[in-house]
Amino acid sequence: MSIAVDTPAAARTYQVRTYGCQMNVHDSERIAGLLESAGYVQAPEADTPDLVVFNTCAVRENADNRLYGNLGHLRPTKDAHPGMQIAVGGCLAQKDRGEIVRRAPWVDVVFGTHNVGSLPTLLERARHNEAAEVEILESLEVFPSTLPARRESAYAGWVSISVGCNNTCTFCIVPSLRGKETDRRPGDVLAEVRALVEQGVLEVTLLGQNVNSYGVEFGDRQAFGKLLRACGDIDGLERVRFTSPHPRDFTDDVIAAMAETPNVCHQLHMPLQSGSDAVLKAMRRSYRSGRYLDILRRVREAMPDAAITTDIIVGFPGETEQDFQATLDVVAEARFASAFTFQYSIRPGTPAATMADQVPKPVVQERYERLVALQDEISWAENRTLEGREVEVLVAVGEGRKDQATGRLSGRARDGRLVHFTGAEGIRPGDVVTTTISYGAPHHLVADGPVTSHRRTAAGDAAEAGRTPSTPGVLLGMPTIGAPAAR
Repeated sequence: MSIAVDTPAAARTYQVRTYGCQMNVHDSERIAGLLESAGYVQAPEADTPDLVVFNTCAVRENADNRLYGNLGHLRPTKDAHPGMQIAVGGCLAQKDRGEIVRRAPWVDVVFGTHNVGSLPTLLERARHNEAAEVEILESLEVFPSTLPARRESAYAGWVSISVGCNNTCTFCIVPSLRGKETDRRPGDVLAEVRALVEQGVLEVTLLGQNVNSYGVEFGDRQAFGKLLRACGDIDGLERVRFTSPHPRDFTDDVIAAMAETPNVCHQLHMPLQSGSDAVLKAMRRSYRSGRYLDILRRVREAMPDAAITTDIIVGFPGETEQDFQATLDVVAEARFASAFTFQYSIRPGTPAATMADQVPKPVVQERYERLVALQDEISWAENRTLEGREVEVLVAVGEGRKDQATGRLSGRARDGRLVHFTGAEGIRPGDVVTTTISYGAPHHLVADGPVTSHRRTAAGDAAEAGRTPSTPGVLLGMPTIGAPAAR
């Protein structure tokens, strides 16, 4: 969402470019809030900013090439604009460290996942010393949610409940880059949720690498279910989602909290990764396919309308055709609403990178295509069952790429499904409508009839006025600086 900003003549401007997961998207909101607290303003889209921050991902394939390619493209712009700065943060910065400045010496600042709050000071130091600043910490400096945030959405907000991960999945580099799990206190989480709701936000998504291990750090293994129920007591909060849980820690008290708390959406993203028990063991995933399917059975018993999505990796080292068939069998039985499917690729620094029996790329590709075809068939069939059903939609911006051409608007149903519906005068992002599904496609729902109700909301008012929420944070004694000098 693009927000118009009146730019004071003396202020430096910034742009944040984000790659990767929801955690990175939320971290970028923190980066933006931190910069604005230090006197920067967001650059208008057509302008060349004084500062570009890359918030990077190390999980996706070719993440390194993408970053260094973009840095290369930006070099001529920097050369043509004296005083412009470039900063690189996030997981890839935590991994590559000083290598970034060696490969791209025009970068001014490199900061990691543990010291986001140091960015304004590092920028000032690099500008003063006219030399690159690289600062990577090995443990969390301050919890990111103590930092100010400039939110991107008027109607939906991310709220971190934990950072880091205590699992040791052999394919995943995140624990080495994000560190061990650190939990926020429930009161701090709920205070942030209330602050967002007071500014009109209708929906929050609770974020963590493994949300349902929340509470282990302060000795309450049922803390996540209690947190969901506490969110149900917040007036004005209409939708609560969370991502991502882990099958190992998913317990019946969380299922009960989801089913019994009216504003908790009946949507569950439950990563499977593989349907083969042998592969799950090699991945160091501490559950097996039978237990996974039993979790889904219990969820559907409590919430028959639950939309369940998943993650699946194809071609993990040592995966045989029999192993892959086991994945297809679980997918057929699970009947996911949708699935994020990935072809395994080597991540240096992970145990799986050096495992024997790496699966040839053509084999991985062929299996991947079979999996996608099966899941598309299931998603389409599941979506067709919703034809004729009335759904509540929170109107969104940017969800429908063809909305302008079709005259439709888009948003999310309570179960997380994407709905494209016929627009009407006065409907704004952040408003809530009900409409009847006329067609279920594999990846979305279509409602071609008129909306049956339209509720204007405070979030819609804010979106119409170009306002988004802000949360000030607590800087915990970190150094602050004034507005940077103009270039």
